[in-house]
Amino acid sequence: MRPVRTVFAGALLGTLVLAGCGQPSTTATPAASPVTSPSATGTATGTAFPVTVEAANGKITIPKRPERIISLSATHTETLFAIGAGPQVIAVDDRSNYPAEAPKTDLSGFKPNVEAIIAHKPDLVVVSDDIDQIITELGKVNVPVLWEPAATGLDEAYDEIADLGAATGNEAKADEVVTGMRTSLDKLAAEAPKAKNLTYYHELDQTPYAATSKTFIGQLYGLFGVINIADKAPDAAGGYPKLSAEFVAQADPDLIFLADVKCCEQNKAALAKRPGWQNLSAIKNDQVVELDDDVASRWGPRVVDLARTIGEAVTKAAAR
Repeated sequence: MRPVRTVFAGALLGTLVLAGCGQPSTTATPAASPVTSPSATGTATGTAFPVTVEAANGKITIPKRPERIISLSATHTETLFAIGAGPQVIAVDDRSNYPAEAPKTDLSGFKPNVEAIIAHKPDLVVVSDDIDQIITELGKVNVPVLWEPAATGLDEAYDEIADLGAATGNEAKADEVVTGMRTSLDKLAAEAPKAKNLTYYHELDQTPYAATSKTFIGQLYGLFGVINIADKAPDAAGGYPKLSAEFVAQADPDLIFLADVKCCEQNKAALAKRPGWQNLSAIKNDQVVELDDDVASRWGPRVVDLARTIGEAVTKAAAR
């Protein structure tokens, strides 16, 4: 259905995520093409299994409706519960903290342990990374693995939700979730103030790393017509440049969005203590927005919540 994609921004962003202060990488330009339905040998709603879904690791055939699903991705855990597959999920990784009822374990998506995974007797494992050849290793014991990497744009995020719906027998609900996301994002974009030439800085961590407009994160901001200061960084680094404090101070963004709040205790007061930042417009005008680190780093259904927060901030800044 779609080509295999590279996972986030490689080792750099992987390190940030492990530290709890970075965002999953997403490098895409906005797309408006319709979602492509997953390839299947049967209809996944009320259905005829086996179902074949084309994921990053090829065409994966699910022989029967899975009832013992393991998710090793916090994003996919959120999606599985959103599309009604929650009762089929028997274990999730240690980073999956939403929803609260997800059966969290000490399984790791960053350091997957084959024996520990097999001990749960899964009939489907969902991953966002193929670390330590986990897909091949699980394949040796005939455990189907669906590899759905970090989406590089909204259409890919929608596509992955459709894949999970098909693979779990919840296609109708998955379609409903995607339609709801599209409608909500369109509405938020339509309600946003236009042509205010507002600039912004989205901080991944206090190094500081940022995200350009050519990323999944940047695409969401693009819905609101704001200008990303990171786009002028001398080294885009795959869409996730490391900026200098001087660069940010010189750009003097109207808005600052922090995605390193819970992990790294960043806020307006902390920013004001950085050299040369105390007089930034965003700080003086109280336009520093504290994001939920988790929501800002995942590409599942809660991207609507992130977009809503961005829209509210843009509306407030435009009214000044």
